[in-house]
Amino acid sequence: MMKILLPIDGSPNSLKAAKHVVNRFLENRDIEVHLLHVRQPFSQHIARFSSARNRAAYHREAAEKALAPARDLLRLYGVPHTDHVELGDRAGTINRIAEELGVSEIVMGTARKNSLTRLLEDSVTYRVLEDAKVPVEIVAGEAVSTMERFGVPAGVGAMLALLFIAAD
Repeated sequence: MMKILLPIDGSPNSLKAAKHVVNRFLENRDIEVHLLHVRQPFSQHIARFSSARNRAAYHREAAEKALAPARDLLRLYGVPHTDHVELGDRAGTINRIAEELGVSEIVMGTARKNSLTRLLEDSVTYRVLEDAKVPVEIVAGEAVSTMERFGVPAGVGAMLALLFIAAD
């Protein structure tokens, strides 16, 4: 049986990856899916203002909200799956869980971004690809928004202009 790790962050792109996995299941029913939602833990500065119980309840509720659409889709088509929720660095946790579960591959959705945006941001997808010990299949999602397409380069340009002004 092929085991697939499907990281879900609640975005339309991760749901598109879930649809891709469903299509693969319909072609070959010898697939078992492990849905994984990774939550970033609160910083110590924020965590000290809430109890461990409240933080756990918050993470549980947010994970349920993120996993629900993908879980419902898999149930609709009868895809056998297991849910996993973890706290930690997203890319590192995805790779660690893939190794612990002994999955055959990781299937993840990602947004289409321009080269400058990919260069400037710390991409979870890139870090998973860099460190994964199993094949990673990337399902291209929707293109980035107009704001991100023009806002990031404009922000970089503004930052460079400020640096030049400060240097004078």
